[in-house]
Amino acid sequence: MMRLRSWLMCGMVLTLIAQTTLATAAERALWTTSKVVGSPEPPDPYRLELAYPQLKLEDPLSAGLVPGTKQLLIAGRHGQIWGVDLSGNEPTPQLIVNLKRTVYGIAVHPQFEQNGFVYVTSLADAANPSPNGSRLSRLTFTRGEKLTADVKSEQLILEWPSGGHNGGCLRFGPGGMLYLATGDGSGIADGLQTGQDLSDLLGAILRIDVDHSTGGKAYGIPKDNPFVGDSKARGEVWSFGHRQVWKFSFDQPTGQLWAGEVGQDLWEMVYLVQRGGNYGWSVREGTHPFRPERPKGQGEFQQPIVEHSHTDFRSITGGWIYRGKRLPELVGAYIYGDYDTGKVWMLRYDAKAAKVTEHRELCDTQVRIVEIIPDADGEILFVDFVGGGLHHLVPVPPSSTPLPEFPRRLSETGLFASTKDHKPATGVIPYDVIAPLWSDGALKDRFMAVPGDSKIEFDTVVYPAPAPGSIPGWRFPDGTVMVKTFSLELESGNPKSKRRLETRLLHHIKMPGNDDEYGAQVWNGYTYLWNDEQTDAELVEAKGADRVFQIKDKAAPNGVREQKWHFPSRAECTLCHTMAAKYVLGATTGQLNRDFDYGDGKPKNQLQHLSDLGLFTKPLPSEPKKLVRLSAYHDSNESLDARARSYLQANCSHCHRKWGGGNADFVLLSSLPLKETGVIDVKPGQGTFDLKDPRVLIPGDPARSMLLYRMQKTGLGRMPHVASNMVDEEAVKLIEQWIRELK
Repeated sequence: MMRLRSWLMCGMVLTLIAQTTLATAAERALWTTSKVVGSPEPPDPYRLELAYPQLKLEDPLSAGLVPGTKQLLIAGRHGQIWGVDLSGNEPTPQLIVNLKRTVYGIAVHPQFEQNGFVYVTSLADAANPSPNGSRLSRLTFTRGEKLTADVKSEQLILEWPSGGHNGGCLRFGPGGMLYLATGDGSGIADGLQTGQDLSDLLGAILRIDVDHSTGGKAYGIPKDNPFVGDSKARGEVWSFGHRQVWKFSFDQPTGQLWAGEVGQDLWEMVYLVQRGGNYGWSVREGTHPFRPERPKGQGEFQQPIVEHSHTDFRSITGGWIYRGKRLPELVGAYIYGDYDTGKVWMLRYDAKAAKVTEHRELCDTQVRIVEIIPDADGEILFVDFVGGGLHHLVPVPPSSTPLPEFPRRLSETGLFASTKDHKPATGVIPYDVIAPLWSDGALKDRFMAVPGDSKIEFDTVVYPAPAPGSIPGWRFPDGTVMVKTFSLELESGNPKSKRRLETRLLHHIKMPGNDDEYGAQVWNGYTYLWNDEQTDAELVEAKGADRVFQIKDKAAPNGVREQKWHFPSRAECTLCHTMAAKYVLGATTGQLNRDFDYGDGKPKNQLQHLSDLGLFTKPLPSEPKKLVRLSAYHDSNESLDARARSYLQANCSHCHRKWGGGNADFVLLSSLPLKETGVIDVKPGQGTFDLKDPRVLIPGDPARSMLLYRMQKTGLGRMPHVASNMVDEEAVKLIEQWIRELK
């Protein structure tokens, strides 16, 4: 009887637990109305696919093929040079030598079999700075069962000033001459005005003879270089007027030199580089005026073959004319990509008619394309800076299933029960963040739409790790849509004047066959522009849009100011929502660890609420007060240091972290002690902006702290450089006070 009584009591307890669990789970209303499927654009004809899934390198920047072999030499950002033998299915990288400084480019001598020469471009060791910080040097490799090299074999060939755009690409061209891109050496706007100046080596592509030294140099200047004999020009210069050529290549059958030119404000260019050509920088950016009042150098400006606006491209990576066999439909096409947006394009050019005959996008990817290089068979490989892998281009097989129609109106997405009233559909969960991203004073409403009964993995996305201060992210299920509506007060300080401007969607599509081992995900961004009646919003076309609003503001002249609002293109979304930032910026543990009123007047911690709904695959690892939390930087009751660090975390760290895409080599994650972020007393790497001996951050000295200066700028040099046109005045005061009080 006692045993039976125990069983009955146990059964009652289990029943009670089950009923409680069911009651809790039943509280989650399911979102079943999603119409956000597919894409509004035609499907890509190609995709990038990992050629060697097990191969991963750290921060690869450049690659060169060893002549007569299937071996690549790949240079990493921090000085590593690996050998990768592609003759097998799963190549293993062999670390050959580590120069322990930033390496930008690598090229293997055509007679490597005989001399073992490998040329690299690099920056001077930070511990031993030099005004001529950019350098070309030669290493001697020894061939045996494995390639080996000793740093002691390094010989300096050539130096030139560094200071921002340092070029670095080098290739051997026709006749065994070495070609080298230098960049304009400044952080912004060609501050040295060197683009049109032939008397120095900056802003140019150089051509030198590394096999025959003359004039006391470690190289020779070919007699047929275009400016040999000109007393006002450097004889090494082959072409000039370049801002930052990021990868060029020679098409062997034709000898043509193709280059991708990274622009500044609005344009990215592809050039067919001619002997002695002037490519316009910084009088022009592509075909567009930039500083037309500046002195113009020799010759007429050469026109780009094609230009891309910054709605599609942000940092072009020059490619190659395809001469392989695997993709016969692309033979003879120039294939190139973009580092920031991951897009891959092709063009065909008729040199006789001097016109482009075909130009189109091949695929839109999440790959940070930093180098495009042919293998021994002429098949091009795409080097991924963030993922560290080698990708190849493959056709997308045709689908027999009709594509669903993508919703063109917000009311057609299934996200809102009433679009006019901005009332979310059943199962769509509102949320808010602790430290919002500054968006030119806009107010925001946020929603999370997780389809059906699918669940979120809490803090399981750790790639890229190990990385300084790396913060885990949530892994969302296939079909998740993150929703954010932006509104502006048309009369400053009057909440009744609030008008909805746009609603942005971030739509997650699980990558086929991807086990998420290295963090790659696909999140597509879409923007819907609200109509004047505020009843619905219409999908903005892929290139984005701009509007100007008249804002009543007592502080403005005549009581009215104009505010420009940019509706982002599809490509621009990927600039911030990156792999390194775990894609979703707001829905994170640190941002959601706060109370929120879900409409019943009883605010509840958001993390606990989501957990109680059964939205996570596992219960929270601990109660929310023991989990990470950012600080509300507008709340003066919180510590000054926590507020400042949280602002930088929310507004800057998605780029300024390891592999985040920011060019400056420091980290602004609040999870790191400040002394480990790489900002204290560090010289800025992107120009001085006429500040007196600036540093990224100088404790106690806001006036010389570049971080604060660029927050206060508008136009050229502004940070953040996207998604904002107005200075966050409150944040400037916060960061200025923080720097002043830092010990």
